[in-house]
Amino acid sequence: MPKFKLLLGPMRAPFLVLPPACVLLGVSIAAWTHGSVNVWRAILILIGSIAAHISVNAMNEYFDFRSGLDFRTMKTPFSGGSGTLPARPEMARAALATGMISLAITGLIGLYLLTVWGWALLPLGLLGMVVIVIYTTWLTQNWILCLIAPGLGFGTLMVMGTAFGLSGEYTWTAFLGSLVPFFLVSNLLLLNQFPDAEADRTVGRRHLPIVAGRRTSAIVYDLFLLATYLTIIVGVVSKLLPAWSLLGLLTLPLAVPTALAALRYADNMPKLAPYMGFNILLNITTPVLMAIGLFIAA
Repeated sequence: MPKFKLLLGPMRAPFLVLPPACVLLGVSIAAWTHGSVNVWRAILILIGSIAAHISVNAMNEYFDFRSGLDFRTMKTPFSGGSGTLPARPEMARAALATGMISLAITGLIGLYLLTVWGWALLPLGLLGMVVIVIYTTWLTQNWILCLIAPGLGFGTLMVMGTAFGLSGEYTWTAFLGSLVPFFLVSNLLLLNQFPDAEADRTVGRRHLPIVAGRRTSAIVYDLFLLATYLTIIVGVVSKLLPAWSLLGLLTLPLAVPTALAALRYADNMPKLAPYMGFNILLNITTPVLMAIGLFIAA
């Protein structure tokens, strides 16, 4: 039990609320487009999604420890790693094993869904597994891929994968709905990279704050945030999403000050830190509010 408690650090347990929010959006899309969903299958998909998040977190912690990055980062409540492995180096192999076992759980659930729906789900599943495995060691060295990979994983792959896993088909509604967490989660990692830029540069990373600077990155952050809400509006206007999806716009009062703070405090980490917390709230509450709207409309 003490060892398991230590592994909650590499798992980054407090942040595992993100997969349920994204899966809930996918479930609500399937319910709205098809009228009903298989509850047990939805639970399996949720387990697989949480396992995928644990996997990428644990492997990220392991590789950041091995590269020495964990000893150089500026720790905040939202970035810089959990600090578990620098404090307990003997847990490094257990963290890697946690990542691998979690990835295997995700893969097994994916294989089950293939037996239900056939090979059409395979491209999403394979791409998701590849993103998990190569994110820290390769994707972080290319600023474009590093920018979009988090949103691709939690948005396009998780939301569309959930909707497909429950309905057996790809829809434009699922694609459009998946763009909301695509922009939000890409932004989540982008803003969290601000305090880590100097340390990340020393280990060869080349994400946007390193390549273009924090102020330019803040502009990209604001554009992605704008795209989030425009996606919801476009979805409703085009009738690909029900009018109740506009509940997602209720987070705008939180988004506006966060967007302004990203520009104002791009180089002031102590003042930016509270808005990094707001950024996490946006990532959770916006998809959940959209999902509530879709369930009401269903």
